[in-house]
Amino acid sequence: MKFIKPKNNNSDNVDWLISERVRAIVNYYSEYTEYTESEVVDKILINLLDDEDFIEWIKNKRNNKRIIKQLEIEDLVKEDAIG
Repeated sequence: MKFIKPKNNNSDNVDWLISERVRAIVNYYSEYTEYTESEVVDKILINLLDDEDFIEWIKNKRNNKRIIKQLEIEDLVKEDAIG
């Protein structure tokens, strides 16, 4: 039996300015995938964590522990063992 994972209910309304074209893309992609627009944006933006340069930038940030925990990327940012 596979258990159902809860949706991320820790969501906030954001006040972003995006172009009409981007809104249309999200709208039509939402219609195509049968996800809500919010779910489409959420799934697409999560893919930013596949950007190795972004992860490297986070690794090199001073006091990056908060960022790593907040983004839940501990497995992507493994600290090199000293010694």
